[in-house]
Amino acid sequence: MPRTNRLPLAGAVVLLLNAVQWVLSEAVSAIAWTSPPYSYATNYISDLGVPDCGTHYQGRTICSPDHTLMNTSFVVQGILFATGVVLLAATLLTGRARLIVIALATAHAVGFVLVGLFHGSPDGPGHSLALHVGGASVAILCANTIAILAGSLRNLQLPRAYRVFSITVGTLGLLSEAFVGASTSTAGIFERGGVYSWLLWSVVTGVSVLVGYLRRPVGARMPENVPA
Repeated sequence: MPRTNRLPLAGAVVLLLNAVQWVLSEAVSAIAWTSPPYSYATNYISDLGVPDCGTHYQGRTICSPDHTLMNTSFVVQGILFATGVVLLAATLLTGRARLIVIALATAHAVGFVLVGLFHGSPDGPGHSLALHVGGASVAILCANTIAILAGSLRNLQLPRAYRVFSITVGTLGLLSEAFVGASTSTAGIFERGGVYSWLLWSVVTGVSVLVGYLRRPVGARMPENVPA
C-alpha cells in the first residue's frame, strides 16, 4: 500500500483509538470516585483530574482516586486527536485549508496538554487553574471548529450526510459549551456536550474513512491533496 494511502487510514485508526481511551478512562475514573458519588450531570470532567481529595470548589466536594489516569488521558487525548487530524489533513487537504486545520489541531493538543498538567482546582500552584481553564477553552473551540470545517470544506469526499453531521455536531458542541455556566445542576451535561461532540465526530470520521477505503477497488488509491 502506498504511503499516501496509509496516512488517512492511520489517521482514522488514531481518532477511533483516542475516543475509546477517553471514554474508558473517564468511566474508570468516575467509578473509582465514591464519596460523594461522581455525577455526570453536575460534576465537570476536569473534577476527575483534581489530585486533592476533599477539595471544595463551586459547591462541589471533589475526590478522584484515579486522577492520574484522567490527567494522563487528557494529555493523550490532545496528542492523539491532533495526530489523527493532521494525518488526514496532510493527505486530503492542500494550501490554506491544510494549514488552518493543522494549526487548529496543534492548538488543541497544546490546550489539552495544559489541561492534563494543571488540574482544575483553585488549590493548584500559581496560575494553574487559569492555565487549565484557558487550555480547555482553546482545545474545545479548536476541536469543534475542525468538525465544522470537515463538513463545510467537503475535502474528505464523503457523503452529504457526513458533511451535515460534521457541521451540526461541531456547532452543537460550541453552543453546548456556551451554556456550561447556566446552572450548577446541568454544568456537567453541557460541558460533555462540548467535548463529546468532537469525540463522536472522531468516531464517525474514523469509521467513514475506513469504510470508504474498504469499498474501493483493490489497488485503487485514496484521494489526496484535494483543493478546498
